[in-house]
Amino acid sequence: MEVISVLFGQPYGVIIGQLIMACKYTIYLSLIAFIGGSLVGGFITFLRIIPNKFLNFIGYSYTWLFQSLPLLMLLFILGLGAPQILGLNIDPWVAATMALVIFTSAYLAEVWRGAITAIPQSQWEASRALNLSFIQTMRLIILPQAVKYSVAPTISFLIQIIKGTSLCYIIGFQDLMLIGKRWANSPVPGSEPYIIFPAMAVLYFFMCYPLALLAKYIEHKTLLKTS
Repeated sequence: MEVISVLFGQPYGVIIGQLIMACKYTIYLSLIAFIGGSLVGGFITFLRIIPNKFLNFIGYSYTWLFQSLPLLMLLFILGLGAPQILGLNIDPWVAATMALVIFTSAYLAEVWRGAITAIPQSQWEASRALNLSFIQTMRLIILPQAVKYSVAPTISFLIQIIKGTSLCYIIGFQDLMLIGKRWANSPVPGSEPYIIFPAMAVLYFFMCYPLALLAKYIEHKTLLKTS
């Protein structure tokens, strides 16, 4: 903070320092949402592909429901609606995490299901000819191939999660967007919106662009291996 203040002077050094510090909460929330969403999404994916129509319906209903709801609506329900209805004091961290985990899991489940169903049917038929169980087929044959096709879109969706955290300011989550809006609405000279919002855009770019390059690299390597 002090180094930034010296480099940019006042008030720009203070503003930039606070915006950079706020990025860590955006990154923390994104990682928590991605990890939690991956765990839940993996379970939902299992429900979608297991040879059981009832479990298939539950998995389908979950993805259909939460893909149909905008992330902003989930934030309103969990961060503002539920506390009022239930009379509870839900921390913005908890509400934002729950909303993003639900949102992430629904989309990742569909990405992973698509990668699994993209495996040729002949692979399943060969496993049945070898008398392999469903679990053995998934572990030994299907998943090793599906992972190659799902890594790039999974990383790409992590970018969507990072950008999605910008909506969490609506429930009071202290991230880059909330700190930036506070500065943009302040009367301090040098914190005008036409200065603050481009600065925030640059920070979001530096958080997302390396992931975009990584996803592109992995996709390119996958295409080379399959060609």
